[in-house]
Amino acid sequence: MGRDARAAMADSNPRCPCRQPSFRPMHIDAITLFPEWLLEIERYGVVGRGLREGRLSLAAWNPRDYTTHPTRRVDDRPYGGGPGMVMQNAPLVATLEAVAHRRGDARPAPVLLMSPQGERFDQRWAERLAEGSGFVLVCGRYEGIDQRFIDRYVDAEISAGDVVLSGGELPAMMIIDAVARLVDGVLGDARSAAEDSFAGTILDHPHYTRPPGDVGGAVPDVLLSGDHAKIARWREKQALGRTWLRRPDLLDGIELDPRQQALLAEFIGEYADRTPRS
Repeated sequence: MGRDARAAMADSNPRCPCRQPSFRPMHIDAITLFPEWLLEIERYGVVGRGLREGRLSLAAWNPRDYTTHPTRRVDDRPYGGGPGMVMQNAPLVATLEAVAHRRGDARPAPVLLMSPQGERFDQRWAERLAEGSGFVLVCGRYEGIDQRFIDRYVDAEISAGDVVLSGGELPAMMIIDAVARLVDGVLGDARSAAEDSFAGTILDHPHYTRPPGDVGGAVPDVLLSGDHAKIARWREKQALGRTWLRRPDLLDGIELDPRQQALLAEFIGEYADRTPRS
């Protein structure tokens, strides 16, 4: 059994004098043939901070630790022929059973399979997952995994986009990071998550920092004015305009109120004025 699975199964230290946290940490399990690679995410950024502060816990489970094959094999040739290998059902089932035993949840955690055939992961998915107490990510490899495991155990298949990757580890790390940002207390400033791109289903506004004059131009005067109402208005207008320019499909899914419509119309007019006519 891998280092991280053993650590996840260990009992907490009964001699620890510290108080138990008043919050319930988000617990994420990942089933992967490359646990060391996936767990690199523990060392950096918001995920690392959440783990250090006890607001997140993360365990990686290697199906090779739960196969009965003498060489720890977990794949075989596909029925019907074809290239590549398919991850076998039995080692995955045994791994998931170990995860469920470790979690001990009265209500099973949702099991999500990283798959190019799945629903595309977006901010709404991240918000949904952040509302729960945790989930299980299954990282496929080779040509895929035995459909019998999917049919019986997987609650949803999730895609990172219309691209083919070697396995599910990178999409899994993306999901872990996106959800971790939304767990209460993980970010130093709670406003960061609320103001990020897609948090309001539109893109983020431009950002500037010191010095006010630099290579590439000056900072917009409104951001130096100290007028918070004007700054908020400018940022919202820029966010709406950036979405209109780069991801107009996002605007199709929301209904702008009259104030937002006016801000967007103002941005479009300003954009037309500064765009050279052919």
